[in-house]
Amino acid sequence: MKIALLGYGKMGQIIERIALERGHKIVLRKTSSNTFEGLDLADVSIDFSIPNVAVENISTCINKGIPVVSGTTGWLENYHEMVRLCEEKNAAFLYGSNFSLGVNLFFELNDYLAKMMSKFSEYKVSMEEIHHTHKLDKPSGTAISLANAIINHSDKNNWAIENPKEDDVFIDVKRIDEVPGTHSVIYNSAVDLIEIKHVAHNREGFALGAVIAAEWIVGKKGVYSMKDVLDLGK
Repeated sequence: MKIALLGYGKMGQIIERIALERGHKIVLRKTSSNTFEGLDLADVSIDFSIPNVAVENISTCINKGIPVVSGTTGWLENYHEMVRLCEEKNAAFLYGSNFSLGVNLFFELNDYLAKMMSKFSEYKVSMEEIHHTHKLDKPSGTAISLANAIINHSDKNNWAIENPKEDDVFIDVKRIDEVPGTHSVIYNSAVDLIEIKHVAHNREGFALGAVIAAEWIVGKKGVYSMKDVLDLGK
């Protein structure tokens, strides 16, 4: 499989190593200093860039009919625009706020727990997310996905990272050197506390999941998520 890497930072380089180990070929390593030359040779593209170029990367691939897997966060105000473009062009697009197998299982656990806890108003929900100091967006896309699942099953209407209102899910955002990613969901009452947590030890899991998603999407049309790749149901 021929892969175009859109973004060649730390994640892009780990993705490259894993892709090569799995027998794939890299035909483009897109950075701010080069062009999309070589993209036409790709069977699939993987976008781990930065928020202000993600839309250009994704739309360029969709317009060329090249399946695109994106793990860039911080641009989701344009997500539905990319979905519409993908449907219009009969292309293939997969966005994941996190490609780790463990995190996607954690998403399912969080969703199930949120459904159960919705019946018990004495528990107040909050979240914590910790990432390395190089991460540009806050909160993380993973934290937003977790918060949205809680909102869907509760009387909360939004999330907030400061000055939360009563109907907000508060996300305590921390940036600490070289932390790959830690996410906690906490339900606290006057008598006890329930907490679920996912701790990433390194970036390997994210990169492997992105390559597996790229392998999976080749030959398909439509808009997908890691639920589809991992067959976790809707």
